[in-house]
Amino acid sequence: MSTEDNRALLRRYMSEVWEHGEPEAVKRFVAPSYRRHTSPATQPLDLAGQIQRLKGFREAFPDIGIQVENVIAEDDSIALRSTLRGTHLGQFLGIPPTGRKVTVNVIDVIRIEDGLFAEHWGGPDLFDLLRQLGATFEAAKIT
Repeated sequence: MSTEDNRALLRRYMSEVWEHGEPEAVKRFVAPSYRRHTSPATQPLDLAGQIQRLKGFREAFPDIGIQVENVIAEDDSIALRSTLRGTHLGQFLGIPPTGRKVTVNVIDVIRIEDGLFAEHWGGPDLFDLLRQLGATFEAAKIT
């Protein structure tokens, strides 16, 4: 696929999965061997794990929206910087709803294989997101 095809795939993914709020739509965009890397210290998520992750974000932030700020596409990879906005109205990582509005940077790198997402790295700045929700970090003495 060309880099323009990859950009078009990303636009469709962002529209269907994020703008229209359909986490299950991710199935149309990922390869059977898809792996979502959220941390080098944990096992990557498979398709089912990624769908659960997306649903968790949607349940915690029902008005979630992501605005793509920059896209860099080269060969079989896309890197994007975006901004996530939403209101915390459901439990998130054990934090009960706060009603707080959040705005968080997101960095993603996606490898595309045969017109589908094969691997995906990065995500939202969870440290900043948790800080905006009022979480405290006792071990590090950060509030």
